[in-house]
Parts: sequence; C-alpha cells; structure tokens
Amino acid sequence: MAKFIVETSARHVHVTQEDLETLFGKGATLTNKKNLSQPGQFACVEKVDVVGPKKTIPGVSILGPVRPATQIEVSLTDARTLGATPPVRESGDIAGSAGCKLVGPAGEVELKEGMIAAKRHIHMTPDDAKVFGVSDKEIVSVKVSPCSRPLVFGDVVVRVSEKFALAMHIDTDEANAAGCAGEVFGEIVK
Repeated sequence: MAKFIVETSARHVHVTQEDLETLFGKGATLTNKKNLSQPGQFACVEKVDVVGPKKTIPGVSILGPVRPATQIEVSLTDARTLGATPPVRESGDIAGSAGCKLVGPAGEVELKEGMIAAKRHIHMTPDDAKVFGVSDKEIVSVKVSPCSRPLVFGDVVVRVSEKFALAMHIDTDEANAAGCAGEVFGEIVK
C-alpha cells in the first residue's frame, strides 16, 4: 500500500496584511525563516503572543504568506492553557470560532473569532488522489508508523488541490498520543 509523510503541525498564526501592520508596524512584511512542505508556505521570523481568557502563550510562530483572514491554530491542550474553547475545523473555517488577542511589538489585535483546533487532514494533488483512490473532502482512516504507541486516526479529511504537496498534518496532541517522533508515515486503511 502507498504511504505518505505525516507531519506534526505545532501551534501557529496566519495573519492578514492589515493585522500584520497593526502588530509589527506600518509597511511590515513577513520574513521567511524556513519553507514548509506545502508549496509557497513558510515559517516566519515574526512571532506574536496569543492571549486567552486564562493565560498567554508567548512567541507563537506566524506562517506566511499573509491570508484573507487572521486565524490561530492550536491544539486542544493549548486551548485549555489559554482558557479558550475552539472548535475542531478545517483551516479557513473560522466563522463563529473562538476569539483571542494577538500581541506584537507594535500593537495588539483583538479577534472576536479565528481560533480553531485544525481537523487532521491529508493534502493531495488530483494525481495523488487517483493513486490513493480517494476524492476531495472524503473522510478516511490513517494508520501511522513507526510510532511508539501505534494507532489509527479516524475522521481524517482528504483535501485535494493542484496547489498541494502530498502530506498528512496532525497536531502536537495527536502526535504525542501516537508517540510519533522523527520521520513518520501514514497509510489509508479501509
């Protein structure tokens, strides 16, 4: 059976240009620190503090490029630390989600919504989807290995686009539950 890389996605923030300038100053741009597996996506030098009702998580990475809406992706453990209750959703689906405050060196942004726990997902090109026999938005189960506490993740959404590179994303809570470390692979189980 064909396999794909499984990557752990730590807490991060996506920002609009307007919010970036509020946080870092007029004319601010994102500085590429490291390219990510998805084409055109990168981890930035810029970081912000995420402030919840209960606590603050300092130094959270921003991922670029800028987006049409500001979004915060956290694990459910992070959410408990912050005192927030974000829904588990696909990236970009932020309507009615949890709010928080972002604090940067030049200012603050108060968000009424935007915080989610990202639903585990697999990025695929249309050709990858044919190889794996799946379609966009299909829900599958994925066995991950090698891990010290092997398991099968259910409720994994397949996301298909020409713009993607083949990779599954889980959050830090999910990686810890399976004991994932180093290079980890997944395979769809029927």
